[in-house]
Amino acid sequence: MKELIEYIATSLVADPKQVRVTQYRRGSMVTLKLQVAKEDMGRVIGKNGKVANAIRVLLRVAAAQEGKRATLDVDEPR
Repeated sequence: MKELIEYIATSLVADPKQVRVTQYRRGSMVTLKLQVAKEDMGRVIGKNGKVANAIRVLLRVAAAQEGKRATLDVDEPR
């Protein structure tokens, strides 16, 4: 699942070297944190969060195929 999010994010952003995905597991629940460059936040989130929600849907489908649950958090760049 981490690789899926990395692939999608690097395809969207202008600076793929700034993409960082961190994965945390707690039982069957997986939480992924996505960090991108400040300039790329708009591309990852999209208008009204549509791109981010589409990524979350794809993540949930991939997790369901593995019998897990997953969430995605897009972290604010510092």
